[in-house]
Amino acid sequence: MWLFLTSSMEILKFLAKGFEDVKPVIESLKSKGVTAIGAIGFCWGEVKIPLAILGAEIDQMSPPALLKPFEAILAAKPGVDAFVKIFPGVSNGWTVRYNIEDEAAVKAVEEDQNDALEWFAKFVK
Repeated sequence: MWLFLTSSMEILKFLAKGFEDVKPVIESLKSKGVTAIGAIGFCWGEVKIPLAILGAEIDQMSPPALLKPFEAILAAKPGVDAFVKIFPGVSNGWTVRYNIEDEAAVKAVEEDQNDALEWFAKFVK
């Protein structure tokens, strides 16, 4: 799943603060021999910026049943430009792990990339 947020000063400040806050945690883990660290983000606030969700039909972690409700929720928020799209017949990671000889897979990847580029062109200036 691709998730795109537009750039703004508040987002950059938030990310910079988060990066600084997590440095001691990472250093502590490294000192204990940890060599790989994973992270996941959660939204604790209201969406007030453009948001694009480009999902896969065959995805155990983010199935369409989980993603589709976002479409209605975001559509109900005036002033928030949102885009939710589920690509049929593809599985998690399809945009980077696909068979180049599979015409349907190639078409889905090209469509996803075009959607992402259009989103960036519209909101990231």
